[in-house]
Amino acid sequence: EQQLTESGGGSVQPGGSLRLSCKVRRRVYVSTNLVAWFRQAPGQGREAVAAIYTDDATTRYADSSKDRFTISRDHAENTVYLDIHRIQPEDTATYFCAADRRHPALSPLRPDSYGYWGQGTQVTVSS
Repeated sequence: EQQLTESGGGSVQPGGSLRLSCKVRRRVYVSTNLVAWFRQAPGQGREAVAAIYTDDATTRYADSSKDRFTISRDHAENTVYLDIHRIQPEDTATYFCAADRRHPALSPLRPDSYGYWGQGTQVTVSS
């Protein structure tokens, strides 16, 4: 049974915007307090985009994501969003969300910090 479900991907032209959603099953949402977005382009490794602590909405961004990405959460809907602004062809990738509990020894921007993963949503940027 899927614990995290991504949606909102698709084809978009350069310069546009896109909102991705990550719906977290309630029992997972209440047992974790950290949700992140990662992306993986063809032939490349999985890289962090942003993370949010769902209890206090504190955010963390990868250095390459600070200017055009916004992560947010809707506590009532167990949903975390990723807004991509001024989208570029290099944003083409499969976007995954992940969840786990925060841990002082683990970075929120590392994939191995997370035990729950969604199956991803594809974003394709082309003109």
